[in-house]
Amino acid sequence: MAEVRRTALITGSGRNIGKAIALHLAKSGYNIVLNGSSNRAACESVAEEVSQRGAEAMIEMCDIGDGDAVKAMASAAIGRFGAVDVLVNNAAIRPDGDFLKSSEDDWNRVMDTNFYSAYHLARACAPGMLEKGWGRIIHFTGMNAQQGYAGKAAVSVSKHAVWGLTKSLSKEFGPQGVTCNIISPGTFPDISEDVSTPRFQNLLKTNPSGRLGTPDDIAAMVDLLVTDQGGFINGQMLQINGGVINQF
Repeated sequence: MAEVRRTALITGSGRNIGKAIALHLAKSGYNIVLNGSSNRAACESVAEEVSQRGAEAMIEMCDIGDGDAVKAMASAAIGRFGAVDVLVNNAAIRPDGDFLKSSEDDWNRVMDTNFYSAYHLARACAPGMLEKGWGRIIHFTGMNAQQGYAGKAAVSVSKHAVWGLTKSLSKEFGPQGVTCNIISPGTFPDISEDVSTPRFQNLLKTNPSGRLGTPDDIAAMVDLLVTDQGGFINGQMLQINGGVINQF
């Protein structure tokens, strides 16, 4: 009998951290649902790399700030693979906006993208996980969002909301074999960024680990969370920043 692969859906998986997670999970035997908002060519490139690792890739382009589009993406993934076993809510926006100057529409756009996308995808994917008695939901926050952004109040609020969702779902779904955790990355240079700039050199000097993070550092944590051995890690904020922040 042919092996039945598990499936992972990763938002924002055309580049950087989302791409690294997709490639790690493909190597670990997962079929991958890739998502991007506009750059389909980037997702197609990742899909080719997924295929080279022996996994099947599906591309679903959509604006995750659009609730109907997000629900349609989940439905398409479940229709193709039968279920989504691992959900990684990675994509987010972090626009600048003074609290007194930003409009309600600006605020809602951030909440729709950063929080309600996770809400809609969890509601769509969790039933299949619960039916199987196994699943992993992984959300993302960030160091600055934890501490509070000046000029980005909506971002901080949206990320605190996802943290609250994480804690609640871990308790609600944990007894049925479905864990929910949240990852808080440090500052990770994009592959296209010049790390010799003063900004990154200062971050390097002040990091207790003596180096900058890479997307693979995040993907390695996801690798652990999605194993059966990672099933006792539940309801946690996992800070991957080299020691810059060690409390929340």
